[in-house]
Amino acid sequence: MQDFLTSIQSWSPILGVLLVVIGFALRLNPLLVVTFSGIAAALLAGINPVKILETFGTGFTNSRLISVAFIVLPIIGLVERYGLQQQAKRLVSRLAKLTAGRLLAIYLLIRQLTASMGLVSLGGPAQMVRPVVYPMAEGAVSRKHGKYLPERVRERVKGHSAGADTVGLFFGEDCFVAIGSVLLITAFVDSTYNLKLDAINIAVWAIPTAIAAFLVHGFRLLRLDKTIDKDMEAARAEGWTPEQEEAEQKAAEQAALAAAAQDPAQTAATNGARA
Repeated sequence: MQDFLTSIQSWSPILGVLLVVIGFALRLNPLLVVTFSGIAAALLAGINPVKILETFGTGFTNSRLISVAFIVLPIIGLVERYGLQQQAKRLVSRLAKLTAGRLLAIYLLIRQLTASMGLVSLGGPAQMVRPVVYPMAEGAVSRKHGKYLPERVRERVKGHSAGADTVGLFFGEDCFVAIGSVLLITAFVDSTYNLKLDAINIAVWAIPTAIAAFLVHGFRLLRLDKTIDKDMEAARAEGWTPEQEEAEQKAAEQAALAAAAQDPAQTAATNGARA
């Protein structure tokens, strides 16, 4: 009997994984599946229930700051509900010389400089690109080509807005000594090759790469305006008209309203999108 219990305890991690696979296959709530699988595996391993609860509490306490990021989402939704995107577009429309390419190049520079100082949370797709940067870039394009734009132009502006944020963060953060990627490199080299590698050396040698990345991507962003002009010409040659785009957008809004009327959970999101 003792050997049987010992065998079950040795296989408890595998049984926990098996419970996770079964739960996912049944399409149950992932959070509940992982939680109960972990508890079941711990009980099968002979761990005291009090120790399991203590482990959960310690893990939550040590990683509680991770959940702070989720507070940003309702805040962004609230400010968008009260017209943040419209105000961003209106601001850009008053700046005649600020094109979409120049705006994104400036944001790339700001994002890279702030990331190089360790301020990686100042930007990001959720808290900066979607509510501020993209509407401003779209407003700059609309000032030149009109309020209604072809889908290909809007998608191109979205992609370049997100790309400016990603490139600026990726190549800028390595210039800061206390960033996770730099510390990971130093720890890996020290433990694997028995070499003493200082974080400051990695940060210093990351500066030329960051400068090169800014020059290359900044040049691509400055060419964005000409690319958009070509997209507009191609769209008009294919028979696209602003009136057609306006009708399609209104039809999409009406379809969203109809869907929201059938699903009350989407009503708030639909009202926020129209605001």
